[in-house]
Amino acid sequence: MRRAGGAVRRMARLWLWAGILFFLAQTAALSLPDDERPRKASSEQVELIHSDTLRHNQFLNPDAQILIGNVQLFHDGITMYCDSAYFFQTTNSLEAFGHVRMLQGDTLSLDGDYLYYDGNAQLAQVRRNVVMKHRQSTLYTDSLNYDRLYNIGYFFEGGRLVDGDNTLTSEWGEYDLNTKKSFFNYSVRLDNPKFVLTSDTLHYDMQTKWAEALGPSNIKDDENNIYTEHGFYNTDTEDVRLFDRSVVANKAGRRMVGDSLRYNKDTGLMQAFGNVIYDDRANSNMLTGEYCQYNELTGQAYATDSALLKDYSNVADTLFVHADTLRLYTYNMDTDSVYRVLHGYFHVRAYRSDVQAVCDSLVYNSGIKRMAMYRDPIVWNKNQQLLGEEIFVFTNDSTIDSVCVERQALLVEHYDSIYYNQVNGRLMKAFFKDGEIYENMADGNVHVIYFPLDDDSVMVGLNYTETTQLRMFMEQRQLKRIWTPAATGTFYDVSIIPQDALRLENFAWFDYIRPRDKFDLFEWRPKAAGTELKAEIRRTAPLQTLKKGPKK
Repeated sequence: MRRAGGAVRRMARLWLWAGILFFLAQTAALSLPDDERPRKASSEQVELIHSDTLRHNQFLNPDAQILIGNVQLFHDGITMYCDSAYFFQTTNSLEAFGHVRMLQGDTLSLDGDYLYYDGNAQLAQVRRNVVMKHRQSTLYTDSLNYDRLYNIGYFFEGGRLVDGDNTLTSEWGEYDLNTKKSFFNYSVRLDNPKFVLTSDTLHYDMQTKWAEALGPSNIKDDENNIYTEHGFYNTDTEDVRLFDRSVVANKAGRRMVGDSLRYNKDTGLMQAFGNVIYDDRANSNMLTGEYCQYNELTGQAYATDSALLKDYSNVADTLFVHADTLRLYTYNMDTDSVYRVLHGYFHVRAYRSDVQAVCDSLVYNSGIKRMAMYRDPIVWNKNQQLLGEEIFVFTNDSTIDSVCVERQALLVEHYDSIYYNQVNGRLMKAFFKDGEIYENMADGNVHVIYFPLDDDSVMVGLNYTETTQLRMFMEQRQLKRIWTPAATGTFYDVSIIPQDALRLENFAWFDYIRPRDKFDLFEWRPKAAGTELKAEIRRTAPLQTLKKGPKK
């Protein structure tokens, strides 16, 4: 029975050594970094401090001292405890079993069920139920290698690092005790009360609290989801720095994409650089440019450098607006009465299939559904052109309802070849239905050049009219009726129309400025010299002041 028992023990030890050798072969490949850190053998010898029992079996294991009961060893500043151990003085190494603990000063403790320690190389392999504590950080794993020379611990069969409110898990990881930096690979997850980060590779600095994610990664909280393939996240300040076309989206339907982004949850400010897209699906508009920013707390957005606004609230057609700078303000956020105000300046150009416009600057208010255009504004609808000092466009359900032109107003309709119907006045209004003008109104020093047609739609002559007020009623884009309170004018037969009667004094046709399509918005084409609106002096009432009495 003794021989049989001895054979079993010998076989168990052989299997144990075979397992250890296999483990060492595997971990050696994992432990060596690409640069193969240089190693210097320790000159210190492992010392036996205490053991309840010390044995030696020269037949089964002639190189080992067998230590049993309250074992304590010491090597170069580290103390090791266990229930039992094999101690190899010739190779300056040991194997420890049961309640294994390593203590290095008051900053590091390492616990497990099994330990192999090489004193010369200063390498420790701890297995099963491993817990490594370093200051405020704790690492849990089943297989840990600890390199004392470089103060680096790494695991390769899954591990969990707890650092304050942050819990990091992954299949493989490395922790540098000197720099307090850690590296994680494969199925990485960082849990924080404020967010959850998942990634393929993560670098984490426990001093600065910055986490660097590499590969497809997601950062999720209650309101936002961030996707990146290279990004930095500060778990304390919640600062985010993202690269490689990252995406920031929230539950409200807003989404920001850019070559690089910066975001801070506390301030709500999101900044994006390079080929930026800000898409607000909840309000059916999109803002693009080389630089954009959005504040989710205030609802303010800003875009510049190739800035472009796309309003796709009208399913049938999209409105495109370009300006040097676009600013979007949101009022009454998170209420049923929310509305937005868009400011565009300078070199504004807009395109939609049924309407095009240019001006120096504009303001669009979604609350009152009005777009105000300033400084040399022009609006086109099919073959009609409106211009003046200021133009106000009113919309209804994303279609034009009416247009109001103030001061130096001019309406031109390109009829045929060199012929243009023309109306000017101090004030002009146009009313639309289904995208077509059905009534024009002009007021104040009105002049009209109109080419009437016969029943066969053949031009019969030119009608020139001067009046104080004019109303023109259209049907299928043809003039059906004109109303004026009193008028003077002249009619010229088509055969005797003089050339100087074809144009009003302020006539201008700016077809060369008109945006041809959405791709033509970024080329600014100014009015030709001499065709700009003449500056008008706008008089205001003088300020009334009381006479000062004599000083007492």
